[in-house]
Amino acid sequence: MLIPVILSGGSGTRLWPVSRSAYPKPFMRMGDGESLLHKTLDRALHLADGGRVLTVTARDYYFLTRDEYARHSQAQLDRLPFLLEPAGRNTAPAVVLAALHARAHVDPEATLLVLPADHLIKDVAAFAADVHRAQALAAQGYLVTFGIPPLQPETGFGYIRMGQPIAHSGGREIAAFVEKPDRETAQQYLLSGEYVWNSGMFCFRADALLDAARQHCPQVLAAAQTCYASAFARESPVEFDRDAFLAMPDISLDYAIMERAQNRAVVPASFDWSDIGSWKAMSEVEGGTIADEFGNRTRGNAIIIESENCYIQGEKRMIAAVGVKNLVIVDTGDAVLVAERDRAQQVKLVVDRLRKDNHHAASFHQTVHRPWGSFTVLEDADDCKVKRLTVKPGGVLSLQKHQRRSEHWTVVQGTAKVRVGDQEFLLGRNESTYIPMRMLHRLENPTETDVHLIEVQCGDYFGEDDIERLEDIYGRAPTKA
Repeated sequence: MLIPVILSGGSGTRLWPVSRSAYPKPFMRMGDGESLLHKTLDRALHLADGGRVLTVTARDYYFLTRDEYARHSQAQLDRLPFLLEPAGRNTAPAVVLAALHARAHVDPEATLLVLPADHLIKDVAAFAADVHRAQALAAQGYLVTFGIPPLQPETGFGYIRMGQPIAHSGGREIAAFVEKPDRETAQQYLLSGEYVWNSGMFCFRADALLDAARQHCPQVLAAAQTCYASAFARESPVEFDRDAFLAMPDISLDYAIMERAQNRAVVPASFDWSDIGSWKAMSEVEGGTIADEFGNRTRGNAIIIESENCYIQGEKRMIAAVGVKNLVIVDTGDAVLVAERDRAQQVKLVVDRLRKDNHHAASFHQTVHRPWGSFTVLEDADDCKVKRLTVKPGGVLSLQKHQRRSEHWTVVQGTAKVRVGDQEFLLGRNESTYIPMRMLHRLENPTETDVHLIEVQCGDYFGEDDIERLEDIYGRAPTKA
C-alpha cells in the first residue's frame, strides 16, 4: 500500500509579500488559480491506494488546508487524515510520527511517499513512473530519495553523489550527501554527471524507516513515541501535547537518518521540478504568464515600457515599469516588493527586519483567513478600523467580548444569525446592529451561501488580542480571533 505523506508548513520568507507566516507558500496560487498545495494533493491522489493521503501540518493551518482539499473534485475528506503540530519542528519528527501513524492505523509495511507541499511538478506521468521505481526499491528495504539532475551550477541546493546502479531498478546507491557548494564546485558537479540535487522527497516502508530511526537516531524515535502516545485523539485530526512535541529533537530527516543509513538509494528524476525558492524561480516557472520579446513576464494589471527581463505581479492596482531591467515587482495591495532578480534570495532579510520591528506585514495580509471564513481590512486608522467579513456556510465566530472597542455590523449579502448579550436574532441584507464595549456577542452563518458584512470598530485599540473568548467550536486559543 502506498500512502503519500504531505508535509505542509514553513513560512516561505523568500516569497514575501505573497507568502507570509499566516498564509505561507503552499497556499500561494499560481497563474492557473491552483495553489501549490492543491497541485501536491492532486499528484498524491493519483498515486494513493484507496485515496488515502496523510498530511502533517501546523495546527494553525488545519482549517486552511481542509478548505483547500475540499476544493479538489477527487478528494474524500474522510480519507485524508491529519497530524497537527502545535509548534514548528523539522522533518525528522514529522516523518517519524507519520510512520508511527501508518504502523498503527494502516500497515507496518505500508510504503510512505513523503512530499513537501510547496514543490511544483508539471509532468505528473513522469513523476508517477519514478515513484513506482522508488516504490519497488522501498519494497526491498531501501530508504529512497529523489534526485534532480542539475540544470545549472546551483549553489542554493544540497547535492547527492550517486553510487553504483542498482540492477533492474532505475535507481542508484547513494555515495554521499553533499552540502550546498560554492559556484566553482557546483560547476564541477554539473560537468561530472554524478551529482543530483537533493529534492527533499522520499519513499520507504514505514517499518524500514522506524528501524533506521531506532538504529541511527534513537532519541528522535523515543521522543516521537512519547509524543504520539500523548495524542489527544486517535482519529483525524490527531493533535499532540505541546510539551511532548517540543521534547522531540529539531533535526531534519537527512541529518537524522538518510546521511547515516546503509540501505539508501536515489532515483534520478525524469520529471521537471522546482521548489520555487525565490521570486526569480517563480518568474521562470510561472505557467500563467508568457514572456514578451524582451523577456518580461506579467501577472495582473501591468504596463511595461522599454524594460527587459522583469517579472511583475499585482492584484487590483495597475503597475507601470519604465526603462528598468532585471527587476521583480510584486504588489499585494498592502505591500510592494522591488528587487533585482539575481538578489531575490535576499527577500528573507526584509521579513527578518519586519519581524524585528514586530510589523504585522511579516505574518498577515490585508485578507486574513480564519476557520469560519476571512476578513479584509479596508481601513486601519487611529480612531477606527473597518473590515469586510466573509462567513462560510456553517461558520461560527467565537462567543467573545472586547474591553477597548465597540463594533457595528452591517450585512451586505446573505443572512446572519447574531447574538448580542442575551438576545439572538437574524440580520438580513442592509440591516445592522451595534455591539457595545464589553458586551458578549457572536456571529454565525446558518445558511448555505456566504454571508458578507462590514464591521466598523470604534475605540482606542483595535488589536486582535483584545478578545476575551468564552466559547469556540474550533478549539482556538483565547486571544486569537
